[in-house]
Amino acid sequence: MPTFSDHFSAVAADYAAARPEYPPALFDWIASIAPARGLCWEAGCGSGQATRDLARRFDHVHASDPSAAQIAQAPKLANVDFAVETGERCGLPDATADVVCVAQALHWFDRAAFFAEVERVLRPGGVLVVWGYQDLVAPTGLEAANRAFRDAIHPYWPPERIDVDAGYAGYPWPFPAIDVPQFEMVADWPLQRLLGYFSSSSASKRYREATGRDAVVESTPALEQAWGDAATQRVRWPLFVRAFRKPVLEEAR
Repeated sequence: MPTFSDHFSAVAADYAAARPEYPPALFDWIASIAPARGLCWEAGCGSGQATRDLARRFDHVHASDPSAAQIAQAPKLANVDFAVETGERCGLPDATADVVCVAQALHWFDRAAFFAEVERVLRPGGVLVVWGYQDLVAPTGLEAANRAFRDAIHPYWPPERIDVDAGYAGYPWPFPAIDVPQFEMVADWPLQRLLGYFSSSSASKRYREATGRDAVVESTPALEQAWGDAATQRVRWPLFVRAFRKPVLEEAR
């Protein structure tokens, strides 16, 4: 297996418990633009944040990730096979997938190799859909405490994080683009869930490794004070989605 930058195996359980859910409307839309609902390849599935929703809409999902620790945290689903594979080397046969999906992971891939593999695995007329989310928009009153935490961990983001901030702009996409509707990514969370989310990020992990301190623990008093007595508060994430369709050649029609 090719090497990969593994930022999440050491925090796989925390990551699985803390990541936000994607909007159901996104998966409904993916199913609506796929040429069929037979087979979906989810590359970089991690601990299965998107896998369950894809499995509800496609007959079969091939969910792959190079981290065995991440896959160990994924839900067990009858119509999903999980494979410890990189996105650049998939075990599916040629021209078999109706859709290829990548959730919050494309920035970790060797994109030239991955796009070549998508070209091989995707059937003519099939679609590639990738998405990601940027820094959360803090609830009113939490902005300063959230910004202080973000400033502390900012130097510890892997360089690939820049691509997420840019919404994957400038990538050499392999197929013509599809227009994408707007989707909203929100959650009503208690404070402890928010703290768990902060702790599960790769930058928080790298901060702990580099300094021997925990940025989340250090930021908790300010966050608690700003949070107040509310049981939950609404948090939002800027969500970007990009979609592309593999052309159908004239002789294949």
